[in-house]
Amino acid sequence: MTPPTQDASARQHSGEPSPVANRGAHRASRLGGANVAEVDRQIAELLDRSTSELRRAWRQLHRTGPPRGLSRDLLIRDLVHHLQERAAGGASRALRRRLQTARELVKKSGSFYAGIAPKTGTTLVRQWRGHAHTVLVCEDGFEYEGQHYRSLSAIAERITGAHWSGPRFFGLTKRTGASLGAEAGQ
Repeated sequence: MTPPTQDASARQHSGEPSPVANRGAHRASRLGGANVAEVDRQIAELLDRSTSELRRAWRQLHRTGPPRGLSRDLLIRDLVHHLQERAAGGASRALRRRLQTARELVKKSGSFYAGIAPKTGTTLVRQWRGHAHTVLVCEDGFEYEGQHYRSLSAIAERITGAHWSGPRFFGLTKRTGASLGAEAGQ
């Protein structure tokens, strides 16, 4: 993509979304009426483009060709998403940082819990029907009764015989007061 320019006439035929003033402004006030109209106009232009032009726009935006077999409809949807995202200012820096942290955690461990992520070496203990069940958190999963598991949910299912959310079963997620009372009897 070429760097954005402030000259509206130069942007008019480039096919790129226009940059938005007040990028740091409060999200609700970012899109003014004129900017919404401009984005709507650009979206309408996308609908009139040929499939080859849409592929060219994808290449320009993503710096690679679109996946094989990607339909015209999905090409348009992706391009519209990027137009709207740019007009609204995109995700905040804090959200992008949190998403990157989550991606790194998923790559490292193969799973991600939105609650508490236990550290390697942590021992989880859960009482179930009068028996204490102990799980060791490993770098690449979990160990229970000498066997390796990739997820806590598989261990919870083995213990209970029914599908459970493993993190919830072992108390790694926040629960409401009503569910705390219901589980206290088990």
